[in-house]
Amino acid sequence: MAHPRAGTPATPDDLIDVAAVERAYYDIAPDPTNVDQRVAFGTSGHRGSSLNGAFNEAHVLAMTQAIVEFRERAGISGPVFIGFDSHALSIPAWRTALEVLVGNGVSVFTADGDGFTPTPAVSRAILRFNSEIPGVMADGIVVTPSHNPPADGGFKYNPPSGGPADTDITSVIASRANEILEGGLRDVQRVPFERARTSDLVIDYPFLGEYVTALEQVVDMDVIRAADVHIGADPLGGASVEYWGEIKDFYRLDSMTVVNPNTDPAFGFMTLDTDGKIRMDCSSPNAMASLIAARESYDIATGNDADADRHGIVTSDAGLMNPNHYLAVAIDYLFTHREDWPATAAIGKTLASSSLIDRVAAGIGRKLVEVPVGFKYFVDGLLDGSIAFGGEESAGASFLTMHGGPWSTDKDGLIMNLLASEILAVTGQSPSERYEELAEQYGRTAYARIDAPANRDQKARLSALSASQVSASELAGEPITAILTEAPGNGAAIGGLKVTTDNAWFAARPSGTEDVYKIYAESFHGPEHLARVQAEAQSLVDGVLGSD
Repeated sequence: MAHPRAGTPATPDDLIDVAAVERAYYDIAPDPTNVDQRVAFGTSGHRGSSLNGAFNEAHVLAMTQAIVEFRERAGISGPVFIGFDSHALSIPAWRTALEVLVGNGVSVFTADGDGFTPTPAVSRAILRFNSEIPGVMADGIVVTPSHNPPADGGFKYNPPSGGPADTDITSVIASRANEILEGGLRDVQRVPFERARTSDLVIDYPFLGEYVTALEQVVDMDVIRAADVHIGADPLGGASVEYWGEIKDFYRLDSMTVVNPNTDPAFGFMTLDTDGKIRMDCSSPNAMASLIAARESYDIATGNDADADRHGIVTSDAGLMNPNHYLAVAIDYLFTHREDWPATAAIGKTLASSSLIDRVAAGIGRKLVEVPVGFKYFVDGLLDGSIAFGGEESAGASFLTMHGGPWSTDKDGLIMNLLASEILAVTGQSPSERYEELAEQYGRTAYARIDAPANRDQKARLSALSASQVSASELAGEPITAILTEAPGNGAAIGGLKVTTDNAWFAARPSGTEDVYKIYAESFHGPEHLARVQAEAQSLVDGVLGSD
C-alpha cells in the first residue's frame, strides 16, 4: 500500500542530517559478530547506512584492503579506476579507499577535479584501458548505493571484465573483509588522505570527456540533433549531472534541457517514493512525479538514479514507461536498426523480466538468453559480442556499439535514455507508442512484484530449492510448462524458483536484506488473472517452505 505522501515533494522533516550521517561514518565501529554489521555483497555490492553500523569507515578500509589482496592473487597489476556518486557517504568512502589503495602501492585513476562519476563511465574506462594496453589489466571500484535513500552508502567492485563482479569474486572479498574487521583492522595499510591524493600513484582521468565524446559510437547522436528532439534530462541529483550538460553542449542538442542541474546530499528536491522515503529510483512513478508532471514540455523526458546505471523514460503521451515495456521496445528497435551487429548475437534478459521480451525475440528471430537476476550474468556476453543487449526488469541495461563491439559491461542509464530519443527521431514514434503496437502484436501483460514474509531459515530453504520439491501441475488454471531452479540461458542457480505456463509465470526469490521473499509475476490474461497467479504462487511457495 502506498504511503499517503507518495509522489509529493519532500519537506524538511524528510531530510537526513548530512553532518550526522558523515560523523557516524567515522565514529561508529561496526560489530563483526552482528550479522547486520558485517560486509555482505549483494547483486550490486555492499550497501548500508552509517547510522546503524552497516556502512562505516571500518567497512571501507576492510573492503579496499581485501580488494588489494584479491588483485595481487589474481595477477591484476594495472590501475584501479575509481568513481563515486553524490550520496553523502560517497566522498568520505572514496577518500578512505584512496588512503588504502595508495597505502598498498596501487595506482589509481580518479576523476579530474574530483567530480562525480557514473558507473558506466567507470566500466567503459576499464574496458578501454584493457583493450589499448594488453597484458596489464585494470579494474575498478564504484562508491555508490545506486538509488538507495540518502543516508545509505555503497561500495562495489568491477574486475577487468568491466562489469559487476560475480559471486565467486565478491564472496572471497567479503570473507576476507570480515576477517580484517574481526582482526581489528590490523592488516589494513593506509596513508593520510592528503598524502594519498597528491601521490604520484593517483592520476586524474578524464572520465567525463572520454565518455561523452565516444557516445556517437553507440547512439546515433546526429539523428537526434537533426530531428531537434526536445529532451528533458533529469539526473535526479546524481552523478550524471555534468554529463548531461556536456552531452548537450558537445553534440549541440539545442532542444535539450538539463532538468534540475543541482546536487544535494540530502536530495531535498525529490518527491517521495511509494513507501514515503526519498529514493532516487527513476523507474518509480512516485519518485519521478515532478518529471512526469512536466512531460508535456518535452518530446522525451528521462531520469537516472544516483550512479546513472538505471534509466527512466517519460513520454508526453503516456508518462513514465514500465521498465519491461521499454526493454521490449529497445530490443525490437536495436535488433532491426543495427545492421553491423552479429547475426548470431543474442538478447539477454533476467528471469524476472517480462515474457513480452521472449515473444519479441521470437518475432525478430533472435536467440534469447535468460539468466538469474543480476547484471553480472551479461558481462561476458557483452564483452565478447555473443550478447548484443542485456537488460533486467529493474530498469538496467546496456548494449553493443554500432559496429558490434563492447561499450559498457555494466548497466548504462545514459545510453538507454538517449536511445529513446533516437527511436523517436528515426521512427517518428515515441517508445510508448511503439510499445502499444508491440502489445497489439504479441499480447498485453499485467506484471507486478509483491513481498511475502519469510524468516532467515525459510529464505535459505528457498535459495536451495530443487524442482522436484514442487508437485503442482497447474498454475491459475493453466498447465505448468516448466519448473525452474536454474536459469535456462546459462544453467546458473536462480537462488529461488520460477514456474511458467503458456500465458503466465511467477518467480520467487529471497530478499537479501529483509525477512521477506519476492514474488515477481506476469499474466497475458490481465490483472485479475495476475492476482490469481500471485495468490497461488505464495500458497505454493509457502507450502514447500513450511512454517517455523
